[in-house]
Amino acid sequence: MTPAPDRATTPPAPASPRAHTARAYRPALRPGVLLGPPLLRGPRTVHLIRHPVSGATFEVGPKEHFLISRLDGTRTLDDLAPLYAEHFGRRLAEDPWMRLLGLLGTRGLLEGAPDPPPAAPPPARTGGFWHGSRRMVADADRTTARLHRVLRPLLHPALQLPLLAAVLITVPTLAWHAGELVDGTGQLIREPAVLAAVALFLWFSITLHELAHGIAAQHYGGQVTEIGLRWRFPAVMLHCTVGNYLFIPGVRAKLVIAGAGAYLNMVLLLPFALWWFLLPGTDTARPYLAGLLFLGSVQGLSNLVPLPPLDGYRMLGHALGTVRLAPETRTYLALRRSGGEARAAYPRRARHIYRAYAAGFALLVLLAAGGTCTVAYLLLTR
Repeated sequence: MTPAPDRATTPPAPASPRAHTARAYRPALRPGVLLGPPLLRGPRTVHLIRHPVSGATFEVGPKEHFLISRLDGTRTLDDLAPLYAEHFGRRLAEDPWMRLLGLLGTRGLLEGAPDPPPAAPPPARTGGFWHGSRRMVADADRTTARLHRVLRPLLHPALQLPLLAAVLITVPTLAWHAGELVDGTGQLIREPAVLAAVALFLWFSITLHELAHGIAAQHYGGQVTEIGLRWRFPAVMLHCTVGNYLFIPGVRAKLVIAGAGAYLNMVLLLPFALWWFLLPGTDTARPYLAGLLFLGSVQGLSNLVPLPPLDGYRMLGHALGTVRLAPETRTYLALRRSGGEARAAYPRRARHIYRAYAAGFALLVLLAAGGTCTVAYLLLTR
């Protein structure tokens, strides 16, 4: 009987040329690829990756992001494997490494990859008479960059901090005089000529509201991709889109960009508020100023309510580190009602966030409906 060979002395099978090449490869991301921070989406934590040329955005998990963020052209699989094992407690195998490289190569995210074909420019106009949008500026990024250069001195903290303090003082003061403001609004709506002038000012402030988002984005390194008009008959307003909004580093920067429009709306009301405060109670202009302050405050502050698609909703998402907060909340509630096991995949933090937002959403809708009905009743009966 022939003895079995000694397994301890059997030489290992030689590695395939493909595996050897993969282990020796030192991949690097192409310049300009943007990597986003961790974001909660449903039960998963995701990172966004943006192509620098096409602008296409992809989602990856924490493990893939850990590796992608370290692809600087100096590390091989053998260099990254110990770091990966230390962070995740498991060995990085060749197959996942090859799949990751294949994905990055297919997406054109590795250095040396050919540029994708230029994307077709979006149509200058979409929609029809009743609702739609129209692009108004050929190069929105260059336009807002020029505005930012001109207005940059006004963004200095030496000016902005006193303005912010003035807004924070004015808002509760106006709330204290809410009854007088509502009475003034009732008189204002009975004067068509004055009401038209106020409506024109408020429309103008909406336009500046949108530009404020773009200028704030430029201040923090953002890229404005479109400035145009959006209409839903009979309302027409400007809109400003920031393309790399979610990739701007820092939560504070995102909060400032999202809140810049509402802040500017309140700053524009400061001269009228001072005028109103200084007028004697018998002055005939005082009720009209009160109406302007009431309508302007509602317009500005309502944007901070955390309901989609308002700016406050985006601010809450940034503060919580989430994406698609409202849709993911609906999905989670549907899973809870169905009693399925899928909801068990949600981590505790996700469950707390989606339950709290669902309760807050319902409360805010009730408060908004009740407040609107109350104000309408007061305006019609006074």
